[in-house]
Amino acid sequence: MNFVAFRMLVGDRAKYIGLIFAIAFSTFLLQNQTSIFAGLMKRTGHQILDVADADVWVMDPRTRYFDETKPLKDTDLARVRGVEGVDYAVRLFKGTPVARTVDGTFAACTVLGIDEATLLGAPRNMLLGKWEDLRNPNSIIIDKAGYLMLFPGRPLELGQTLELNDNRVEIVGISDALPAFVSFPIIHARYSEALNFQGRQRQQLSYVLVGAKPGVTPEELATRISTATGLKARTTLQFMWDCVGYYMKNTGIPVNFGITIGVGILVGLVVAGQTFYLFTVENLKQFGALKAIGVTNARLLGMILLQAFIVWFVGFAIGTALGATFFEITSHKVATRHFVLLWQSAAGVGVLMLTVVLLASIASLRRVLVLEPATVFRG
Repeated sequence: MNFVAFRMLVGDRAKYIGLIFAIAFSTFLLQNQTSIFAGLMKRTGHQILDVADADVWVMDPRTRYFDETKPLKDTDLARVRGVEGVDYAVRLFKGTPVARTVDGTFAACTVLGIDEATLLGAPRNMLLGKWEDLRNPNSIIIDKAGYLMLFPGRPLELGQTLELNDNRVEIVGISDALPAFVSFPIIHARYSEALNFQGRQRQQLSYVLVGAKPGVTPEELATRISTATGLKARTTLQFMWDCVGYYMKNTGIPVNFGITIGVGILVGLVVAGQTFYLFTVENLKQFGALKAIGVTNARLLGMILLQAFIVWFVGFAIGTALGATFFEITSHKVATRHFVLLWQSAAGVGVLMLTVVLLASIASLRRVLVLEPATVFRG
């Protein structure tokens, strides 16, 4: 009977291909959009995750996400250092000056000024150069994407110069920083030089990076700092999720992706469901003939579910292969790097599409179960 069910399914090539295409297209669309959406949201916290030296971030109490900073007082650094459980606490400045090259190319940049004595907060993933070279005067480290933006068509090399607020600096390192939500070049410099790039203001301390003593958890230390200083203290993961939550709540990105995901579900449900229903109805004569020779309803149910499983398996496999190929190709582009097909997305879409196919098969089952074999032969 299983072979008969398979022959019935592939016998009508047009409907079989239509079913496979609907499942494959919906699978590709849903996996693609959910993975890109997750990758885009994760980018909002990449600059936080890139700072490997911080267990806790301290900021103004009204700070909602990384790019929105209100300067702290210099005395706040000493207050944080005085909290029990703090191993170290260093300054971090964040600014967005404009960088210019010798040939006139310019771009707004994200400049991170790190502690001069310890260089805590420096990028650890380097493609060229060493992060310790930031100790040299008038030196910076720039990320690969930023370098290619400011020096298009040129190979990665050290020694290139940039002008930042009338300060000429030399590139002593190129980092492999995680891509940020906005495509600004990411520049690391020593704290005092970063302030000169932006222009001096009365207060310029953006964040305090804190390390916890052994035996003290980041969550416990963040609570202690908030209680003792009145400042906002978040662990690295908490701050990253704060950024994700801000963009989820205050931008139209979730709505736009949600519409596309909804269309994918609708296409899968309507097109695949309707096609599978019509396929079963048009094969009522064959099902009636099988019932006439003694095939039970339970066996017919198994045949229809087998057809549904074959359609789901082939369509899901093709859709997932298309999705994996898409992300493999785009992962080599600078703008779309780190967008990957998430296994959670693939598994979730697989369960969803299997549910869609099963619902469509259940809708057509009633016609088969109540079918009288005699009516088929009368027709």
